[in-house]
Amino acid sequence: MDNERIAELFEGLGPVSIRKLFGGKGIYFDGVIVAIVLRGELMLKADEQSAPAFEAAGCKQWTYTGSRHGKLVSMPYWSIPDSAFDDLDEMAVWARRAHEAGRRAGK
Repeated sequence: MDNERIAELFEGLGPVSIRKLFGGKGIYFDGVIVAIVLRGELMLKADEQSAPAFEAAGCKQWTYTGSRHGKLVSMPYWSIPDSAFDDLDEMAVWARRAHEAGRRAGK
């Protein structure tokens, strides 16, 4: 996903900065990380408070199997509802949730 498309998707939140992160990209708003792009997939930050909304919308949480212990590790990033990619107003709602989760995390 190119930076122009990322900026377009986050227009409803405001201007974002994009930095290299984990071999992908970190998307920041107002100094707070709100999303990542990893292996071409855009994922929004969520927490205990906002994760139920992502789950209810059919989004998937980023998980991986730890190489040292073989256990499933859940990360605080979730996929975005497909409909939000075509509706910037809807995307703004999800982006605001991600920003709120980032602020609550203090990062």
